[in-house]
Formats: sequence, structure tokens, C-alpha cells
Amino acid sequence: MNDEDLRLAPRTRAADLLTWAAAAGHDRAPVAEAPLRTVLALLELGESRMHDGWPELTSDAVEHLLYERLHLYVQPAPEDDPLAYGDAVRLLVDHQRAAKRLNAKRQERLHAEAEWQGEVAAGLLRRADLVTWPRLYAVLLHAHGVDVTDPAAVREWLTGFAGLDEEQRLAGYEALVPTGWLDEPDEQGWGPGRVLSVGMATDGARRLLEQGLMRRSYRNLAELTALGRPMPEELAGDFEEFEAAAAEVALDLIGEWTVPGLPRLLVEEFPELAPEPGAEEIDAYLAQLPPE
Repeated sequence: MNDEDLRLAPRTRAADLLTWAAAAGHDRAPVAEAPLRTVLALLELGESRMHDGWPELTSDAVEHLLYERLHLYVQPAPEDDPLAYGDAVRLLVDHQRAAKRLNAKRQERLHAEAEWQGEVAAGLLRRADLVTWPRLYAVLLHAHGVDVTDPAAVREWLTGFAGLDEEQRLAGYEALVPTGWLDEPDEQGWGPGRVLSVGMATDGARRLLEQGLMRRSYRNLAELTALGRPMPEELAGDFEEFEAAAAEVALDLIGEWTVPGLPRLLVEEFPELAPEPGAEEIDAYLAQLPPE
């Protein structure tokens, strides 16, 4: 895959934003680069219009990011502040005001929205009923003290967890609530229905991300055409190659936002730990539910 041609992954300007904040003497608490990169990437992949490499900020875009998208992909490490994502949006608001893309009234409104929706987002990140498999296993790895920067340690822990039976694994998920890592999902707790919903959420979130990546790549085609350059191989031939390339980048991005390499391990080496149901499994589960 020639990423220079496909340009699937966002190339955010997080470093530029931090440089601007330092040079401008920005008086807010500093924001780490990782949340900034995540916010900028998700805004771009969420169909925000782009201007000179910066996403256009609107009330809808802020709500879409903090209320609908963030909890699909992001699992902060225990030492990270979950409020940093709202803070990152507020910093971007100030930058766009300085660039004269926002007036003072819109700046004030977006600030307020990013602040309270950032608090809501932090709460959503704790809800067990909203996790995906990569997020759930990221929490488990942290809870069990695994060095998530060591791929061998991550694989070793997953291998051990895969050796447990289903009941023991469900108990492991349940244990995250009383130990304070996640909030109670609902009165039903962890059962077949919860596992099914997590699998469906995981599949849906990844497909949504893949679509955003492909849209980003399509926008690059106009530039290639204008330069008289040939179509990338992944787009010139079988469309499946392009979809496969987007799927690869999506796994890497979700790993960047949870634990590096974890989503790929779950898909390629430990699918039994992160089942994603097909139509037959969903129909079978629904069929055995009591009528309303």
C-alpha cells in the first residue's frame, strides 16, 4: 500500500496547534498531543469540512465527536485525563478564532458546548454498556497491570485469558465494575446479550471508521488527477484491495487510541475473545428472547 497516494490515515496538525498555543501565550492548561491528534483525526473522519488542514468547527461537529464518536474508539490510560478531549476541542476553538474562522459569539458558544459535552464524554467512557472489544480489553490489560507498551506482554496476557472458559471470562468483565474501572452496564450485567451487543458495536464502529478513511482517500483523487498521476493500484483494480487497505489502517488507528496492536491481535489471533456476530447469530439470539 502506497500511503502517499491513498492518504487514508489523517495527518493531523496537532504539533502545529501546540506550537501556536505556546507562541500565543495561551492561558489555558496545556493539552497533551495525543488527545489533540485523536480529536483532529476524528473530526476529519467524521466528515467535518477541512480548511488548510484544519477541521471546521460547528455545534453539530462538536456534539458528533464528543457524544457519538469518542466512546466508540478511545480508551484513555489510567493516568490520562478523560477531560482532555473536551479541552482539546476548546483549544482548537481558540485557534480557529485567532485564524478568523469564528467570531467571538461562536467562540463563546462552542467553548461552552465543548466544556459540558467533554464532561459528558468522560462519563460515557466509563459506561460498560458502551464499550467495544478493543476498549474493553484495554481496560482489562490496565486493570491487570500489563505493560501495554510491550507487545509480547500483551499477547501473553491475551493467551492466558483465552485459556479461560466463557464463564470465567464473563466474570473477568464483571469484576471491572466493583473494582472501579467501569460503571455498571445495567441490571442484567454481562451475559450473552451484552457480549452480542459489544460485538455488534465493535463491528459497526470499525466499519464506520473504514468508511471515513475511504472518503478521505477519495478526496485525494482530485489532486492526483490534476497532477496527471496514475490511480493508486488499490483503486485502479479490484475494489476489495482498497477496502482491505482501509481495514488495515482502521485497526492501526484504533490501536493508537486504545493499546497499540491490540485491535489487530483480537481480530487476527484471538477472535474467540472478541466475537463479532453475523446475521445468523443475531437472529438466533433474538429468537430465544421472550415476547414483549
